[in-house]
Amino acid sequence: MLVLTVLSVLLAVFIGLGLYVRSIPLLQLKSVGYLLTSSVWKPFKGEFGFFPFIMGTLWVTGIAVIVALPLCLLSGIYISEYAHHRVRKIIVPFVDLLSGIPPVVFGVWGVLFIVPLIQDHIAPHFVEFSTGYSVLAGGIVLAIMIFPLIISILLEVFGTIPRGLKDASLAIGATQWQTVKFVMLRRSLPGIIAATVLAVSRAFGETIAVLMVCGNMPEVPHSVFDSGYPLPALIANNYGEMLSIPLYDSALLFSALILFVIIFLFNAVSRIVLARIEKRMN
Repeated sequence: MLVLTVLSVLLAVFIGLGLYVRSIPLLQLKSVGYLLTSSVWKPFKGEFGFFPFIMGTLWVTGIAVIVALPLCLLSGIYISEYAHHRVRKIIVPFVDLLSGIPPVVFGVWGVLFIVPLIQDHIAPHFVEFSTGYSVLAGGIVLAIMIFPLIISILLEVFGTIPRGLKDASLAIGATQWQTVKFVMLRRSLPGIIAATVLAVSRAFGETIAVLMVCGNMPEVPHSVFDSGYPLPALIANNYGEMLSIPLYDSALLFSALILFVIIFLFNAVSRIVLARIEKRMN
């Protein structure tokens, strides 16, 4: 077991080192600061600015979490505390079924339903024109995709709360909702954060479905109705086709390295926060 664990750690290190080594040709010509902050994307002229792609990734992931987390929390609370056991037996398998649907199916669903919904019914209330292919569409599709992951973890977390703790709360006169709010959610806070971290990590790397509905314009989004171009979509769209352009191969692998570092830092910071919360609660 120890050997397998060490191998897993080494594999992550080797992936990071491999991406860095393949990014060196680009890093020898441009500084990391310039590459991360420049918005100029002209591969034929040797200009590789990754800022629009980083912002596209953050916009889509942020919208997905904002949409998914409250809905998943409410769904988890309902399934765990309020739903009849027969209803629970019907709902939970359907939620799990969502996790087995291929991402491309979510992408097609997004193109057929979410994009027209934004273009015809939502965007006209806020902006003059939108094609519907936007970071909002990407965020909504991504939110649906991370639903089952968050709900499954929340149900496991809620199931670990001792029954006696809830009964004690009800016994002193608290309502069921007050018990959920002040006992169950408070006790489950580390688990809720862990579920969010896992969901965000997956959202950062999701590719095909997001690629199909985001519009893929290398520009910094300024509103939820603007097109975006997340880093995974950039890699999937261009790797293997544009590699005849000098430094393009190095640029795409540097974008993969950026994604790797973002996910690594996010997980590291989240684990520190989680450890502090658990320490405070104990």
